[in-house]
Amino acid sequence: MADQNPYDLPLEEFILLPNTIDLIVEYNQAVETLVKQRPYIRLGKVFHDYAIFYILQEDLQKLLDEIETNEIKIFPFVMGLLGAQDLEAAGITKVQNQPYLDLKGTGVIIGFVDTGIDYTNKAFIYEDGTSKIKYLWDQTINGKPPEGYLFGTEYNNTQINDALKSKDPFNVVPSRDTVGHGTFLAATAASREDNELIGVAPDSDLIIVKLKKARKFFIDYFLVPPSQENVYESTDLMLGINYIIEKAFSINGSSSSICVSVGTNLGGHDGFGILDSYISKISSNFGAISLAAGNESNMKHHAHGVLGKTGDTNDIEVKAGKNGGSMFICLWNYSSDKVSISVTSPTGEIVGPILFKAGTHFESKLVLEKARIVIEFIFPAALGTISQLTVIKIIDPTPGIWKITIFGDLIVSGIYDMWLPITGLVDPEIEFLAPDPRTTIVVPATALGAISTGAYNSVNGSLYASSSWGPSRLSLISNPTFVAPGVDVTGIYPSGVGKMSGTSVAAAITTGACALMLQWGVVQGNQLDMNSFSIRSYFVKGCVRDINIKYPSEQWGYGKLNLYNSFTSMRGGE
Repeated sequence: MADQNPYDLPLEEFILLPNTIDLIVEYNQAVETLVKQRPYIRLGKVFHDYAIFYILQEDLQKLLDEIETNEIKIFPFVMGLLGAQDLEAAGITKVQNQPYLDLKGTGVIIGFVDTGIDYTNKAFIYEDGTSKIKYLWDQTINGKPPEGYLFGTEYNNTQINDALKSKDPFNVVPSRDTVGHGTFLAATAASREDNELIGVAPDSDLIIVKLKKARKFFIDYFLVPPSQENVYESTDLMLGINYIIEKAFSINGSSSSICVSVGTNLGGHDGFGILDSYISKISSNFGAISLAAGNESNMKHHAHGVLGKTGDTNDIEVKAGKNGGSMFICLWNYSSDKVSISVTSPTGEIVGPILFKAGTHFESKLVLEKARIVIEFIFPAALGTISQLTVIKIIDPTPGIWKITIFGDLIVSGIYDMWLPITGLVDPEIEFLAPDPRTTIVVPATALGAISTGAYNSVNGSLYASSSWGPSRLSLISNPTFVAPGVDVTGIYPSGVGKMSGTSVAAAITTGACALMLQWGVVQGNQLDMNSFSIRSYFVKGCVRDINIKYPSEQWGYGKLNLYNSFTSMRGGE
């Protein structure tokens, strides 16, 4: 009925309303009480001490006022793809062919949360005509969602096999990978092609999650270019990972090897955000999770500086192009410091300085230009973090050089970092004029203890030019963990054979290597408690290292992945 209160709708219908948004929080007793006391909050999925809320956009400010927080603390991040083979170089072919190991992924589930998969490709079909794919959750098709979830459609192995027998398979299972990214990565890790296109773990089974596009509300909030179709939400990524874990356990009561090849520059790059914390938590309990480090080192999306003492100022210059793309800039500094901000346009008009006060939301329209400036001070920026976040939005910027001045009102550490969104989520003409390639590992590859994979060229041994550099802002662990082949890798798209470069491909190779480790450890009973942390240790021990490079390295991590070396290092006396 036209007068029906939207909050009275079934939750499955409520979340599909165009003005509904999703929020992510760490779930505890206080949050549970909050939900019970406020009927305008609809509780969605609760998993691993996290919860997803759904509310109407018009109730957002009321919620923020009542819980006294800033929107960015509970907003999902927008995320983009991290891809733009050489199994021999990674020591995988030797492991596949070594008669006493003979590891090809038997009994292991590999999971992908990505752009979907071309399930009709023979790379994912066994010799008896059945699919390697045990489950496919397409978040973009509204229909029958998985049990315990609220959107999308789940297809099981029987339905996919029925589709493969049909003259029109997509009439039975209409899920497609229109981008090709997910198909390529799944083939890299698990293809059954009996030739140079064979995957790392050809005998493994698959669970696939196709991510849905981010809600328009968040696309607009984070100023993502309107032309970008491949933009996703961190909440949907977390749900996808959780789905794979649950389904893998229901199949074999065991672990899975999961590949994450989406990332973001939104977040503190210190391992403390909700997404990082979630990845760290599951890494210690549920098999292995491999994360692409990102392709940001040479994209001019990171700036770094130090204010020497109280009263000092630093200028950071950002170029705006002629395309008119808006800027979303994150400035992170340690909580021991207090900084204020001013913004100067290319024509010399100055906004600020805006003095720091937690919770400040400042907006100003320029007098002689159409640009609008938004500045927000957020402290603390996330649970457990030791940082202050300043969000600077420059909407409809005048082309030219914009200057952001940082005022050191109180300086103890003085260290600060600034990030633009990752490639694809920001206009390509927007860049820092004095960029720093370090600390460009994307979130969530900054998660503590994560298997974070950079990329190198296995033909000439050089680092992939865009492969993100470490360290994280904490500088306590090596990021990336290591590098794997990721330049001009030959693989399978829905349209046929092609090539891909980037840390996505490197992460897919690592995911397959993790599957072989899980087969040896869990399936064959050699180490039943094997998880991401133990696999990471084995991989690090087996890395190939150059005598001229000091490790761990900001670019190379602990070296080049070599799975065969990891196994030989387990032998007594090694």
